[in-house]
Amino acid sequence: MVDRPLRTMSRRTVIKAGAVAALPVGAAGAAILPGALRGQGSTDQAAQASAPFPELEEATIAGLQAMMEAKQLTARELVNQYLARIDALDQRGPSINAIIELNPDALDIADALDRERAAKGPRGPMHGIPILLKDNVATADRMQTTAGSLALVGSRPQQDATIAQRLRDAGAVILGKTTLSEWANFRSTTSTSGWSGRGGQAVNPYVLDCNPCGSSSGSAAAVSANLTTVSIGTETDGSIVCPASINGVVGIKPTVGLTSRAGVIPISHSQDTIGPHARTVEDAVAVLNAIAGVDPRDPATQPSTGRAQSDYTTFLDPNGLRGARIGVARQTFFGYSAWADAIVESAIETMRAAGAVIVDPADIPTAKEISTSPDETDVLLYDFKADIAAYLATLEPGFPITDLAGLIRFNDEHAAEEMPYFGQELFLQAQAKGPLTDRAYLDALGRNHARGREQGIDAALAKYHVDALVAPTASPAWKTDLVNGDHFLGASSGPAAIAGYPLISVPAGFAFGLPVGITFMGTAFSEPTLIKLAYGFEQVSKARRTPSFLPTSVVPPRISAGPQGATIFPATPVASPAASPVATPGATPTS
Repeated sequence: MVDRPLRTMSRRTVIKAGAVAALPVGAAGAAILPGALRGQGSTDQAAQASAPFPELEEATIAGLQAMMEAKQLTARELVNQYLARIDALDQRGPSINAIIELNPDALDIADALDRERAAKGPRGPMHGIPILLKDNVATADRMQTTAGSLALVGSRPQQDATIAQRLRDAGAVILGKTTLSEWANFRSTTSTSGWSGRGGQAVNPYVLDCNPCGSSSGSAAAVSANLTTVSIGTETDGSIVCPASINGVVGIKPTVGLTSRAGVIPISHSQDTIGPHARTVEDAVAVLNAIAGVDPRDPATQPSTGRAQSDYTTFLDPNGLRGARIGVARQTFFGYSAWADAIVESAIETMRAAGAVIVDPADIPTAKEISTSPDETDVLLYDFKADIAAYLATLEPGFPITDLAGLIRFNDEHAAEEMPYFGQELFLQAQAKGPLTDRAYLDALGRNHARGREQGIDAALAKYHVDALVAPTASPAWKTDLVNGDHFLGASSGPAAIAGYPLISVPAGFAFGLPVGITFMGTAFSEPTLIKLAYGFEQVSKARRTPSFLPTSVVPPRISAGPQGATIFPATPVASPAASPVATPGATPTS
């Protein structure tokens, strides 16, 4: 068992041993990257071949439950098996670094759930199932909740986040916390996704020198590498669906208000939402069932009254594409990556062959305006200043940092550990904002809602009479670059982010060993429709592959502009990506 419960260390010790320990400094001040980023060749491939408990690869909740019901497996055994894989693949071997901390109580929790199963039977599908939480989801236990920042080491939440408590109530075993982009990628304009002062750099389990996207980097990478059954991520704009796409898993970004944010370190009450990563749509839906619903601690959940479903698994229809009308949102969402375009073009043909009516194009009228407007950033800056102070006020009394100004001071005082690669420009911009009553804030928020909702996604759905829209989730992963930051080309999460609307990203194919996902988007509380379509697509495409931990991408020495490097599922001729409109690159995903 590998265990890194930082609560056993003093705040001073943890700060002293922070990011620089994860990324040591070599001659002339050059940063020495973890072994995975250096490229270990045959060592990484050997680790894949010898990874313990290969039977856990692509294991599903239903399959694990069947084994536990048949007394072929216990929750304790399952936890121990995942811990062995974490030790072999995350902490050693290819060193994915997806997990920032393991729960020292996980085995005790599993033992209690095994006794309960024997005495009373299982609570439901999640009974005894290990799950990892992003390190911004508060747990009132022996683990830390830090958003990856050394500033919050030693802070103590007074109670679990609501979703953590709901997962416990459903019988899940909280296995630990995942690495993330520090502060959910809302500290710097030049950040590197998957890096935090507390956790160091997470990597992509498919190609180790490539990025896992963010900010829910470890949540997606851990699921993809079969280090857990399922996980929890958070999203403000792209941070569930981008890591899902780039790490080859399913990600559900729920409607804002369908899942509680209470006890989750925030960016924005206007846009934050909490959702699952899983290897299958069915498993993601099982987690959604456990966490969805009204919460008195989060007023934003009140509109879900009567609109949340009691059981989202009823929408898992293998023929879900038959007769569905699906619009292709091309403007700004195609053209930034020939490889993503080629894979999604093939996915569209796969959906057509499965009986879907494809309306192409079905553009979001405000897509370009959304991509160029400063309004989203302005709203997030205002929200963060207010919302982080509100979160800090919920911690046990005596914690020395109470507001954003205190976090800025901490970073300045510990710049060697917290800011060796990028600064805190967004923190400084947020600190300069006024209260949430400012007219500039209210006007920007109103414009965001109008552009994303009635003028945006809802307008496209109505104009083209479609059930949902699809687009590439993001490009294939880029090389991790701590010097220059993310090389982010574009994404399709923006309209749903400012609208507060749901998204589901599903694996669609590969380019040079790197996954690409397709996003299904719809109106508020349209999760039933999106689940039906995403599941139907998953059943006919079967695009998910287990990672091989390649040290670097296998790219032919000469590449033309066409999509022939893309692996299409199934193989289908596609038009040249050059015909697609050119996109305006988006911002790095946050939260």
